[in-house]
Amino acid sequence: MTIKFQKISDDAIIPHYAHPDDAGMDIFSAEETVIKAGEIKSVRTGIKMELPECFVGLVWDKSGLALKNGIKTMAGVIDSGYRGEIGIVLANLSGQDYKIEKGQKIAQMLIQKVERMEIEETKELSETKRGEGGFGSSGLFKK
Repeated sequence: MTIKFQKISDDAIIPHYAHPDDAGMDIFSAEETVIKAGEIKSVRTGIKMELPECFVGLVWDKSGLALKNGIKTMAGVIDSGYRGEIGIVLANLSGQDYKIEKGQKIAQMLIQKVERMEIEETKELSETKRGEGGFGSSGLFKK
């Protein structure tokens, strides 16, 4: 299966897998910018893509950026019908401004198959052992 990428900036870097067994392909910044402490900003990649129908691109953190610098990805769903520039929404959760360099790895993208479900409104749902048990309901957080 093939994913088509189009550069819309001459110096953009096409996403690619760093290692043969990587699940995610690296995504690179097409701009130099600063994300201030506590700020959320969309960073340009300079690329567009064409995913096959029934597939999605899921954008995830780069672990080093997250751990060392508090940089977190947000809004990470790229639908197969989208043909605009890929922008990576980054949040700076640290207490210090962070400079993004042009050509820097800023995120990774996993490609996954998507199943479309029929949607039906109902008055009742089936019963389960868990029921409405939410956060901490497995007993892991109970004292």
